[in-house]
Amino acid sequence: MPDLLLELRSEEIPARMQRKAAGDLKKLVTDALVEAGLTYEGAREYWTPRRLTLDIRGLNARSSDVREDIKGPATSAPEQAIQGFLRKAGLASIAEAHVHSDPKKGDFYVAHVVKPGRAADEIIAEVMPGIIRNFPWPKPMRSGAESARPGSLQWVRPLQSIVCTFGSETEETRVVPFEVGGIVAGNVTYGHRFHAPEPITVRRFEDYAASLEKAKVVLDAERRKQIIATDANNIAFANGLELVEDEGLLEEVSGLVEWPQVLMGTFEEDFLSIPSEIIRLTIKTNQKCFVTRKPGADTLSNHFILVSNIEAKDGGKEIVHGNGKVVRARLSDAKHFWLRDQGDLPDLDTLKASAEKFGLDLSKPLDQRMAKLDALNVTFHAKLGTQGERVARIRTLAAELAPIIGADPALVDRAVVLAKADLRTEAVGEFPELQGIMGRKYALLQGEDASVAEAIEDHYKPQGPSDRVPSGKVGLTVALADKLDTLIGFWAIDEKPTGSKDPYALRRAALGVIRMVVEKGVRLPLLQSLASGLFGLVYNGGDRLSVIWQADDGGTFTTGVDGVSDLMSAKAVGLKREKADPGETISPKQLVADLLTFFHDRLKVYLRDMGARHDLIDAVLTPDADDLLMVARRVEALTAFITSEEGRNLLAGTKRATQLLAAEEKKGTVVEVAVSPDLLKLDDEKALYAAIETASRDAAAAVAGEDFRSAMAALSTLRAPVDQFFTDVLVNDEDPAVRANRLALLSSIRAATGTVADFSKIAG
Repeated sequence: MPDLLLELRSEEIPARMQRKAAGDLKKLVTDALVEAGLTYEGAREYWTPRRLTLDIRGLNARSSDVREDIKGPATSAPEQAIQGFLRKAGLASIAEAHVHSDPKKGDFYVAHVVKPGRAADEIIAEVMPGIIRNFPWPKPMRSGAESARPGSLQWVRPLQSIVCTFGSETEETRVVPFEVGGIVAGNVTYGHRFHAPEPITVRRFEDYAASLEKAKVVLDAERRKQIIATDANNIAFANGLELVEDEGLLEEVSGLVEWPQVLMGTFEEDFLSIPSEIIRLTIKTNQKCFVTRKPGADTLSNHFILVSNIEAKDGGKEIVHGNGKVVRARLSDAKHFWLRDQGDLPDLDTLKASAEKFGLDLSKPLDQRMAKLDALNVTFHAKLGTQGERVARIRTLAAELAPIIGADPALVDRAVVLAKADLRTEAVGEFPELQGIMGRKYALLQGEDASVAEAIEDHYKPQGPSDRVPSGKVGLTVALADKLDTLIGFWAIDEKPTGSKDPYALRRAALGVIRMVVEKGVRLPLLQSLASGLFGLVYNGGDRLSVIWQADDGGTFTTGVDGVSDLMSAKAVGLKREKADPGETISPKQLVADLLTFFHDRLKVYLRDMGARHDLIDAVLTPDADDLLMVARRVEALTAFITSEEGRNLLAGTKRATQLLAAEEKKGTVVEVAVSPDLLKLDDEKALYAAIETASRDAAAAVAGEDFRSAMAALSTLRAPVDQFFTDVLVNDEDPAVRANRLALLSSIRAATGTVADFSKIAG
């Protein structure tokens, strides 16, 4: 079967776009071919900085014939309807149609039309121009003489040539002829622009890839990555160093070169006084180079690894020299930032009010930066105020959380007021990725407590599922307060995630709270914390947020709020987001409830990722459950219990009791509120009653002590008496009083197990 080779060669494609563009090309082409009736055995995409390539194997030589039955009008229909049918079906006369009969509708015409298949070449030539013209580049451009014409071709960089060949291994390939923007598809490509600029005639993929390799082009991006990684590690090892690996940089660099040549450069050791994070980002951002270190060392060496696209005649000396000059210049700038951030700001007199507000010491550089952040009224979000206002809110919320977590309140307060200060440092201004990291370093330089410095860095964590949670109690407190304030604020202004869109990373923030609570064993009363955070937001909201109150006369009025209890009361019926615009409102209590539901959804995802069954989570999670740690522990205990023999048997008995009870309740059968011991006639029902009394008491005590495994063990004692009860006792006794009492006994089984979980929601 024939193969298709397609190459779109252009000027340099940005590295960040290459992988996706190659995938898009594969999908667009294969989808179009399949839709046109062709099939193929396999397809693989390739990319370099200057080309997108697609190799499709085992493509049909032509599409199959398609038979289509077109139903027409009744044989008694007027001539006008019959003529319309003939035109639609492409028939010359009604004699070419067939007559079908229907018992109800009578005779009618049907045209059996066969659409012949088409040659694959023809289909490819038809679909390719549209795919190329409408390719989903983020920012396409026009180029050349064609660009002045309406509808001219747009490509990410000027498109230079198209290769499109088709044919089987046993025959000579042929060019699929089509033209886009003045570029005609052919069988000629070009290798490395400096080492091998001569044209290369290709037939099929094997000789295409081999010819490019000879022309100094490594087509496979994964192989380029492997070459760079291997050579970089080898050259570092040969110099007594180890490479600081960076997968993101490796991906980017492999998209910048077609013929990777790995070299080593150096810079002066004086620059090693700069923090390693700054050195690494400076060299990575400006020169796309890797850094190295001594084996096992934390600090960097003064050697860096660069990747060139040219195999230089001098062994790369000039390339290394040029890169070294740029690296030294950038490191000189970085050292300037580092030293300036440790000095005094020139306008300290203007910062006294902000310093007093936050209890800052203007003799310390980091305190100065926090005062400057507040004095400049740097906006956090237009509807949520400034960074200074946000720090004030986090400060209040963190003060409430500190005793819950067991953190020193004074250290927590100090960490909060300095947590955002490095946003005004020049190092973070140049490299935003270093926020928190630089704050920690500057805090240690000015003599802050180690836990405060650690909290400044850690309060952004965890920033994803693979990131660690804050290690210390101070950092944990500040991180929780920071994320809770973020969630409360964006919920209050109705900027919640929708579908796949989550521009403010609120799902990540909620998952961060959950991970901190569960992994660090924090008993956090979430509803109380959310209400407190919302109160702080409204109380300090100025004109941005206010509460709509229910008046005694049935009307409403808008004003501020005095306390959390008032905010959560029934009289607080709405939260107006802008005084000038009534807009949609939601009661503060409902807003907090909605946010708790959002946490529940994230908790379900987290627990499922940890291996918990969805039905066990649903059995434990109630709508008002706000102690997420206890939910996780209940699920863990229930999982262990329900997989044991006792658990499975008790589940079966409990579900039987629950289903029977629910059926009788649905019919309106009388069920006593409580079991009457005097009406228990049989030994088995008396034994069950006694077992339920004991198990309920022991399980409740275990739950109160947060010992859920012991609670499950207490419930497991019900297994035998429940089984025996259903074997020997008839629930629907003829005596209504006895029947009602036995149903009450079933109800007590449901209540006993309900102290731990809703067994009716467990599958099995």
